[in-house]
Amino acid sequence: MSFLLSGGTFRRVIVTAAAAIAAMAGLATAQQPAPAAQQPFGDGALLHSREAPIIQGIGVTGNQRIESETVGSYLPLQAGMPADPELLDLSLKTLFNTGLFSDVSLEMQPNGVLLITVEENPIVNRVIYEGNKRVKDDKITEEVQLTPRAIYTRAKVQADTQRIIELYRAKGRFAALVTPKVTPLDQNRIDVIFEIDEGPKTGIAKVNFVGNEIFTDNQLRGAILTKESRWWRFFSSNDNYDPDRLEYERELLRQHYGKEGYADFQVVSAVAELTPDRKNFFITFTVDEGPKYTVGEVRVKTTLAKLDGDALARFVPIRAGDTYNSEKLEKATEAITFATGATGYAFVDVNPQLQRFEDTKTIDLTFQVNEGPRVYVERVNIKGNTRTLDKVIRREIRISEGDPFNRVLVDRSRARVRALGFFQEVEIEEKPGSAPDRTEIDVNVEEQSTGSFSVGVGVSSTDNFIIDFSIQERNLMGRGQSLTFRVQASSRTRLVDLQFNQPYFLGRNLNAGFSAFNQRTNFREAGFVRNRIGFGINTGFFISEYGRGGLSYLLSKDDVEIERFNVAQIESDGDPASILIPGAMATLIEPATTFELDPVTGMAVEVPALGTNGQQALNVTANLCDFLIQSLSPTCQSRGNFLTSLIGASLNFDTRNDPIKPSRGWRAGASLRFAGLGGDVKYYQGEVTGAVYRPLLFGLVGALKGRAGYIEGYGGDDVRLSDRFFEGANSFRGFEVAGVGPRFISPQDSNFAIDGIQPGLDRDGNIFSQAIGAKAYAIGTAEILIPLPLPEEYGLRAALFSDFGAVGLVDDATKILNSDPMLFLDTDGDGIGDLAPVQDDFAFRLTAGVSVSWDSPFGPVRFDFAEIIRKEEYDRTEGFRFSAGTSF
Repeated sequence: MSFLLSGGTFRRVIVTAAAAIAAMAGLATAQQPAPAAQQPFGDGALLHSREAPIIQGIGVTGNQRIESETVGSYLPLQAGMPADPELLDLSLKTLFNTGLFSDVSLEMQPNGVLLITVEENPIVNRVIYEGNKRVKDDKITEEVQLTPRAIYTRAKVQADTQRIIELYRAKGRFAALVTPKVTPLDQNRIDVIFEIDEGPKTGIAKVNFVGNEIFTDNQLRGAILTKESRWWRFFSSNDNYDPDRLEYERELLRQHYGKEGYADFQVVSAVAELTPDRKNFFITFTVDEGPKYTVGEVRVKTTLAKLDGDALARFVPIRAGDTYNSEKLEKATEAITFATGATGYAFVDVNPQLQRFEDTKTIDLTFQVNEGPRVYVERVNIKGNTRTLDKVIRREIRISEGDPFNRVLVDRSRARVRALGFFQEVEIEEKPGSAPDRTEIDVNVEEQSTGSFSVGVGVSSTDNFIIDFSIQERNLMGRGQSLTFRVQASSRTRLVDLQFNQPYFLGRNLNAGFSAFNQRTNFREAGFVRNRIGFGINTGFFISEYGRGGLSYLLSKDDVEIERFNVAQIESDGDPASILIPGAMATLIEPATTFELDPVTGMAVEVPALGTNGQQALNVTANLCDFLIQSLSPTCQSRGNFLTSLIGASLNFDTRNDPIKPSRGWRAGASLRFAGLGGDVKYYQGEVTGAVYRPLLFGLVGALKGRAGYIEGYGGDDVRLSDRFFEGANSFRGFEVAGVGPRFISPQDSNFAIDGIQPGLDRDGNIFSQAIGAKAYAIGTAEILIPLPLPEEYGLRAALFSDFGAVGLVDDATKILNSDPMLFLDTDGDGIGDLAPVQDDFAFRLTAGVSVSWDSPFGPVRFDFAEIIRKEEYDRTEGFRFSAGTSF
């Protein structure tokens, strides 16, 4: 830029925006030539041959929102300073760099005033996205710079356009096009419109491998995350090209070969080529497999005073002669670190050293264990919790800022955060701090849906169909609180239930909650209907790192009804009151009929039913429990209204390595309940549970689970039917709901039929019986979790199981019908009853089968297939059960 003088008069030269932009880019434009060493004007005098004029003042014009003083504050020039060309050039660039102006010019006036003419960048009124269907507006808004009331610049809109394109590429849409447009408004405002053409989803046409001889292409495709696009993968995103994933695939291939002994394996190159139509990618991995190694010597050397190498070597899952396995090498390092940490060494450096022998294709392994430098936790950073509050996560972390770093406590912290059930993934990473003896811990979490809407469906051998709905939020407002509102409607239950739970009540390590419910349940298996209304309160507290105690109180009112009407026959001159309990009334008395085969037509015809006196008998219809013979049954004995006041205590321990998918550790629990602190019911009840998990061969996980319970009345009270244990279905697979345990069989009485069915038999000719519940149970489960040869993304898991145990014991009063041999059921047709009405055999039962679960897009789905190996004659069985649910 130049200022020229002619004839002693200062002539002005305007410095324009175009020249400024060219100057900033280091280029000369056709509209504004680059400054020349000499440029004639007037008489050809040059500015640098004269002294620069003095700036008498600074004026600003063209500004609308920005004050003149603000514009002047950006300038390196002030009044009284010479108008040096370099300072003028710097002033122009400075004003442009503010991003406030779309055009700027500097002009010296004849009176010595430096006039700055500006054109302000417009203000963004709205940012509008058009054509986006696969990516919502809020997701795009998180990525772009332009927002309402922001200052518009061309650089910003170009950067935002590229950000949106990258966002779509991350979603697998490489053909996406974004066109920005601007709509001018009054008062120097604009609407910015991004027109988006999402284009087709970019898939994977083929994944190729070059250089592989040991493993086939199909085997290697199964080892990586990226999958070739197929129509059945509509729920998966791994068949879309992701450039960030390509680097991860290198690591997966290295792990795959490393587990098989190929320690020198490397991926030479990974290339992705886009097809001309921009719809698919061809991905090619070039690999160098190298030789296969076996393990030579395995040694552990240590400088730790309290431990020797031989003791630590027992934790190494690698033996001489094994095929080299990089995964086992990492596990060995972790096992040694964990073992030393458990013995008090918080700062340990485990360095595995590999010595290759190419002639014998062996690798000697030496684990050098030294006490590392003392490191302290400088900061604990919580990342990824977009919904859950920091304090909810921090209170589960077992290590605090300023504490010595301890690997055992870090692993325990991860397990506790996962146990919350709020996060899909929980990872804890360490990174260097501000000093060599400082470290920062990053707790990275990935939120998952904690609200759920679930549905359960069951199909049994007696065509029993059950549907259950519930709505639950386990992380209310990100505070860790649990709120459940459940409305259940099914063929057996109508329920309204409200539950609330507050962990760390009043900021203390104390859990508190309450519940209120109104429930009507039709226990068809036991022949009664229970209406229950009540409320409860509970509290829980930690007694150790792995132990927790709890206290509870429940007040409920039960109304047990028997809603069944049945028919009995009497002689024509008989008295209906003789077969009913005192005060009971028959609802219907009518002539009895039966069916006989017509010898002429061969068809059944209805004829009068005759009594022993040769006269037509009468049918008496009344409530089931109004008949004398039924009034003594266990079901009828439990009729009435009862108020239950129940206090309870519990104790639980859990050392599992993962509360969601455990592979090691154990859990145990015990509870005791006492009814009788007021109310009409008196009993005490105890239950215990436990489980042990252990890793097996070939990646299998074994689990042995057990639970047992006992209930007993006191103070002259027997245990009511509705308070007993009913087992089956999910609690004992292979049996129906309440299908295993004591049962009441219809008494043998030729004048008595239940719902028109012959005494002792159901409509299928099987023994007719009702569940009456048990006072005791002991049930165990042996399970082997089987990894399926399917990608983990499918969410399919399977397990072999065997359920075994016994359910039984009832009060003596319940067996009162067994004292009359005339009521025994004749099962062999010899006219002599041989089966007691109340069956109570605390006998061993055994089932086995396969359970398959699927984390489907619609929620968890589970299938149970069971085979009955040992049962009692009166048990009710089912070979298949299904349940499903969804979440939000």
